Amino acid sequence: MNFRPQPRRLARALALLAALAPLSALADGFGLGADATYFTVDTGAGLVFKVRRQDYGSSTQSPGDIASLVYQGVQYQDAGRGSQVNSGFDYLYKNTTAVDVQAAQVDADHIKVTVKAGELTHYYLARRGEPRIYMATRFTREPDTLNLARFILRVPIGVLPDGPKPSDIRGNTGAIESGDIFGLADGQTRSKHYSNRRLKDWRHIGALGPNVGLWVVRDNNEGNSGGPFYRSLLNQGTDTNQEITYIINYGEAQTEAFRPGILNHYTLVFTGGEKPPEVDTAWFAGMALEGYVGPAGRGSVAGRGLRGRDTKHGYTVGFANATAQYWATARGDDGRFDAKGMLPGDYTMTVYKNELAVDRRPVTVSAGHATKVDPFKIGGDPAKTRAVWRIGDWDGSPAELLNGQRLTKMHPSDVRMAAWAAPDYVVGSSKSREFPACQWREVNGSLNIRFKLTSDQLVAHTLRLGITAAHAGGRPSVKVNQWWGPILAISSQPSTRTLTVGTYRGNNTFYEVAVPASALVAGDNVLTLGVTSGSSGPGFLSPGFAYDAIDLVRAP
Repeated sequence: MNFRPQPRRLARALALLAALAPLSALADGFGLGADATYFTVDTGAGLVFKVRRQDYGSSTQSPGDIASLVYQGVQYQDAGRGSQVNSGFDYLYKNTTAVDVQAAQVDADHIKVTVKAGELTHYYLARRGEPRIYMATRFTREPDTLNLARFILRVPIGVLPDGPKPSDIRGNTGAIESGDIFGLADGQTRSKHYSNRRLKDWRHIGALGPNVGLWVVRDNNEGNSGGPFYRSLLNQGTDTNQEITYIINYGEAQTEAFRPGILNHYTLVFTGGEKPPEVDTAWFAGMALEGYVGPAGRGSVAGRGLRGRDTKHGYTVGFANATAQYWATARGDDGRFDAKGMLPGDYTMTVYKNELAVDRRPVTVSAGHATKVDPFKIGGDPAKTRAVWRIGDWDGSPAELLNGQRLTKMHPSDVRMAAWAAPDYVVGSSKSREFPACQWREVNGSLNIRFKLTSDQLVAHTLRLGITAAHAGGRPSVKVNQWWGPILAISSQPSTRTLTVGTYRGNNTFYEVAVPASALVAGDNVLTLGVTSGSSGPGFLSPGFAYDAIDLVRAP
């Protein structure tokens, strides 16, 4: 009997043989090889990486991990621990350890490795002639063993020693808080948390070594949670590794629900030490990636201007719904803004003065369409109300207050911090930079503000207090001379640490306290601010909060 192979079967067989070719077949450059343990990808640009196929019975070496990362003959992967999503693909979901790893050369110029674990799919992609690994991660349900999603690169410290100094924990004298914040002999502090930056302020993260830069370039971060000002750890330098962590979503200081279902992509890029260029991912359209939505399936918003801006501050326009998030920076001259590449849907559009929401309104995005937003006047800036006196700026940040500039890069106990128990603040002579950015019950639990009033000013007033984050239910208590204000409501805040892990970014909360005329006197007055909470804790873990601004305004 004559055997005539079917064309489809023959094509599949040839593709399988090509995928399983030994590494020696890659000597001429770009290609895919395999053995029982690894898929090996040669990018044809001096970068060869291996993805593990087998389960080693350890979360540090799971199927789907990057097990080898050789660039220009140098190994940039920790041999004992993989670079991986969370703590390994076999530890993403409770009671789920199965991991499926497949690889294929899609065409002459592209290779795709697909890792499936539970409800998560992760891709490694290579493009001929580029020293890069394009990655994409999609999950329909949040990984529930750690309740976060991240990709962590573990690079031997000897070949990539130069990362951010605030997160380099080498030479520390031991942990001072929760096993992840460390002290140095000179009184300074270090932690992975202090590598944070506002999300909108960075497009790449990474570190340097001899004649090399290793970077991760992010996408538009539409699948993250927390908005444009979210801060989370990015790097950590240890005695063993330089760890570079790309956060898809994270529970620390989180203010929103997570957004599953998005294809989140990010790219590992090697350079000669220079910063990475912009990354083109338009070719993803031909890679059959789950959840990929190309330009034709997206829309945009074009804002024609913002009126009533304070020109001393920058403005950001954010867009958010349960599915995705976006933002755009408003132009300084006329307040115009453009948000592009958005998934269709109904969004809440929020205008931020620095980090303070000062206007909200709905907007709808349609695929293939630019939604025009006519110029509008900002309607919710508390700074527009004339104040008797004001400390700080109404901008959603404590940066202009005492220690506010240092708060994101060191522990509050760091020797470089000024004393938190500050002298009395005197309106008219003290400066905003002399008033503490944060207040904790067990650190600086009583702060005095002294101010003068004339007899004509002995009328009802409103004391306004803004906080940007709070810990352990902390909120201000108010005493004016001999009069005590009411107990203020607990604000909605992240349940994790914030103020000690490099972020003041929680939920901005605006308090108003009606101060009767009878509480005030002509001449010298004293406002005493304390900390109210039903919880307790030691030192900088006691109930506390970060200030945005404080002012006194005449009641309507």
